[in-house]
Amino acid sequence: MFVANDFIPSPYSHIVEKGSFQWSSPSNIALVKYWGKKNNQIPANPSVSFTLNNCKTITTLAFAKKENQETFSFDLLFEGKPKEDFKPKIQQFFERIIVYLPFLKKYHFTIDTKNTFPHSSGIASSASGMAALAMNLMSLEKELNPEMTDDYFHQKASFLARLGSGSACRSVKGKIVVWGNHKNIEGSSDLFGVEFPNTIHEHFNNFQDTILLVDKGEKKVSSSVGHDLMIDHPFAERRFTQAHENLDKLISVFENGNLEEFIKIVESEALTLHSMMMTSIPYFILMKPNTLEIINAIWKFRNEKKIPLCFTLDAGANVHILYPKNVSAEVLQFIKNELVGYCQNGHYICDEIGIGSQLIMDN
Repeated sequence: MFVANDFIPSPYSHIVEKGSFQWSSPSNIALVKYWGKKNNQIPANPSVSFTLNNCKTITTLAFAKKENQETFSFDLLFEGKPKEDFKPKIQQFFERIIVYLPFLKKYHFTIDTKNTFPHSSGIASSASGMAALAMNLMSLEKELNPEMTDDYFHQKASFLARLGSGSACRSVKGKIVVWGNHKNIEGSSDLFGVEFPNTIHEHFNNFQDTILLVDKGEKKVSSSVGHDLMIDHPFAERRFTQAHENLDKLISVFENGNLEEFIKIVESEALTLHSMMMTSIPYFILMKPNTLEIINAIWKFRNEKKIPLCFTLDAGANVHILYPKNVSAEVLQFIKNELVGYCQNGHYICDEIGIGSQLIMDN
């Protein structure tokens, strides 16, 4: 059983003066939703997600030793341009993880990051962004401690990413990732995400996720505010129990490939997430009229065509349509014929299950 102190390193065996790394980390889409947290980014319930492939953050971390080692020192660029409003979140992240990465004040960092998808549009850019930064920082720690094992590297990267953005811990590895203690999933932890360890039916090997961009603007409710809504929520405890129950059901579904049951669980989870926001104080409605139009069209299409597609939602208006690859032609035609008109500027993103974070450059 891991505890946080297991990630506090012994004195480093090597010295590194300067260098750079570049990692890509994907977004992820939760099937069982994480909503509500305890202190230190500990989830109130377990969650499970598909790791995506195309929606990702690419981050370059350059570093050089500096003389003044009393404070953090970093420049932050977004798509090559200074991004001052991102800096407080990185500062807070460094303050949270300094005990686990004691080298942070010894270097000046230049963090240059970009997304392959619209920022702050409900496609979990904080998850992919924090995961990519954590992977880069762990690459530096591995240079300082080359004896580090790959398992430890990925576990600690996920642990650190979680301290930046909870769901970021699910963006380190793929294809299906569990975060949060669950009695029937071996190795599951509140501290980091783990690859789903059980049998996965071939139906889920190449699952597709087409994201309909109903609203590409800033999220109306930040994740932090959203999670705080669960404190003293009248239905919180039942919701946390429900998440455990639905994760149990998905263990069987992932093994037997029952897509009908998969659809029921995933859509129920999406609607439950939004119902928790609609019944909190203060309360929020994050779906837009076009979100509801899309959901009703999906239900009608599935009922008429008997094609196994379903929707899920994050804490926003955009709709993720999930379906097996072997029905892609029919689903994409349906999207073009009936759904694209509900998307902002007709925009949607075709994605699929991916394999997690990837090292691009080691210099």
